[in-house]
Amino acid sequence: MSKKTTLLSILVPCYNEQDSIEPFTQEILPILSELPCNFEIIFVDDGSDDATLLLLTRLCEKNACIKAISLSRHFGKEAALTAGLDIVEGDAVIPIDVDLQDPVELIPEMVSKWKSGVEVVLAKRIDRRAESLFRRATARGFYKLIAYLSASPIPRDVGDYRLMDKIVVSAIRQLPEKNRFMKGLLSWPGYTTDVVEYSRPQRSTGSSKWRTWRLFNHALDGIFSFSTAPLRMWTYIGMILSFFSLMYLLYIVFKTLIFGIDLPGYASIVSIILFFSGINLIGLGILGEYLGRVFIEVKQRPVYLIKEKIGF
Repeated sequence: MSKKTTLLSILVPCYNEQDSIEPFTQEILPILSELPCNFEIIFVDDGSDDATLLLLTRLCEKNACIKAISLSRHFGKEAALTAGLDIVEGDAVIPIDVDLQDPVELIPEMVSKWKSGVEVVLAKRIDRRAESLFRRATARGFYKLIAYLSASPIPRDVGDYRLMDKIVVSAIRQLPEKNRFMKGLLSWPGYTTDVVEYSRPQRSTGSSKWRTWRLFNHALDGIFSFSTAPLRMWTYIGMILSFFSLMYLLYIVFKTLIFGIDLPGYASIVSIILFFSGINLIGLGILGEYLGRVFIEVKQRPVYLIKEKIGF
């Protein structure tokens, strides 16, 4: 494909990022201008309540290569990415964060690998020193757990930042689920894949919207969306506990028949009751997580609503 016919779409979800938009565009535009292909930058405003949409509107008026989508309210980053992927028309698409923690300097290398025939180019973090020790440890534990539980591989230390050929984007559009764990959905189609590595820098402007509790819930979404192993695991736990309970029951019956009935222990009875009650509640909680997702899917509500398109 020649420069005139090849279009690279840069997809940028935004939520309350008024301080990051100008530095981001100043960094990325010179790099995109040097590429051997046409390009467009599509910002998706996820219901920001600061000046993000106003700044994006001004950018669209000044530069024909910049476009924006405004969602009707805050739906979350997964929904914003979905909206962008549904609307892009590029031959290749790169989702990227606006905070410059995804180095824009990698884009020429990603495009080069794509032009050589690779359909997916992953940007893999090899250094997470910019993050806290707790976050590094929990991220490492999550990737190990999801790799063990998930039937489809989810690359370790790879976020949404990647290049995808339009064939891959078309495949992702066919995935209809409403619970969107994008790291899993972007990896699910497969296709020919290569990797570029980078060290993740500190966020240059603004503050992260991903607090610890949100990250924990996001990890649960990934596990429950891409694996039924927790349900199966609880079946085995139930079988094991039932076996030991039966053994203990036989022991009590045998002891009573041989030695008679002694004074029952109140503490041990209460402990056993509390233990098995806790086990039952955990099992019901896991079942509820899956049932809640079925409930959301059955309602068939749209993942997002677009309020307006700017620059299209």
